[in-house]
Amino acid sequence: MARSAEVSRPPTMADVAREAGVSHQTVSRVLSGHPHVRPATRAQVTAAVDRLGYRRNPAARALVTRRTRTLGVIAVNTTLYGPASTMAGLHEAARDDGYLVSAVTLRGDGRQGLKDAVDHLSSWGVEGVVALTPQRATGQALARLDAPFPVVSVEGGDQLGLPAVSLDQESGARMVTEHLLAAGHATVWHVAGPDGWSESEARTAGWRAVLRERGIDAPPPLQGDWSPLSGYRAGQELAGHVLSGRGPGVTAVFVANDQMALGVLRALREAGVRTPERVAVAGFDDIPEAEFFPPPLTTVRQDFGSIGRKSIRLLVDHIEGRADGNEHLLVEPQLIVRGSTRGVAEW
Repeated sequence: MARSAEVSRPPTMADVAREAGVSHQTVSRVLSGHPHVRPATRAQVTAAVDRLGYRRNPAARALVTRRTRTLGVIAVNTTLYGPASTMAGLHEAARDDGYLVSAVTLRGDGRQGLKDAVDHLSSWGVEGVVALTPQRATGQALARLDAPFPVVSVEGGDQLGLPAVSLDQESGARMVTEHLLAAGHATVWHVAGPDGWSESEARTAGWRAVLRERGIDAPPPLQGDWSPLSGYRAGQELAGHVLSGRGPGVTAVFVANDQMALGVLRALREAGVRTPERVAVAGFDDIPEAEFFPPPLTTVRQDFGSIGRKSIRLLVDHIEGRADGNEHLLVEPQLIVRGSTRGVAEW
């Protein structure tokens, strides 16, 4: 093996080749992950890279391959747990596949905001974009946009005419509603998410469908905005129903996300309504704090890692010509049963 190269400039691929005692082409094949390289040669090149501290020049590589290996992500309201966790899953999946990510947070939900985001990402040379479009208006604007690269929608539903990945929101809502009815509750109340969000609408649809199938009239849903405060206000209204005996009995509540469920639990507790003894409460998302709520919260878990992996791989398949349709991939949710709905066997 050649002696370690002593260079004052950053090491080049030629330096790595000399250090490893192989050709420039062999180094390129190793660094590109080519499968047809002998394990011993791959180890030899990798060791030389480590000794020299070689780092590939993305700009130079792009000039040669005409590939930037950079993907764009467009997101809306990443302060919420769901979008933030989906973003983390996308970044991890892209990194595992050898791609960089350039992310843009959308300002507003109109077409101009999307166009500006796409133009910005295009100027950075992204090869494709994953767009988190949980709001219906944003998804519709995305579907009308003529993007210069492949686009995959996340949580935008299957009506956009775009490749898409989403959790089966309706199935998750059905699981939790059936879980509460199986405990013997005559009906299930619902604290819904905001209008215009496809996730909120699908969760409400799943709740309604189960009650309809059982011949149960759905109580009027209470409206929230994903925040604990809106859940707290809904919980105060529910507590009023419990204490006054007005309307259909409130013994079970499905809340459209865990943050609102936290607010509901506090309002019930302050009113002296015990959970789950008097009112069972279930949420959706399985945020990290859910198992530490008082009581621990029954909820629907979303596999954000799987959503990220499926989205990135679907986008890369379109970039590399392995897919050309408008597939809609669903990720199955999981019901997590805890103390807030005590007494029902886990599904």
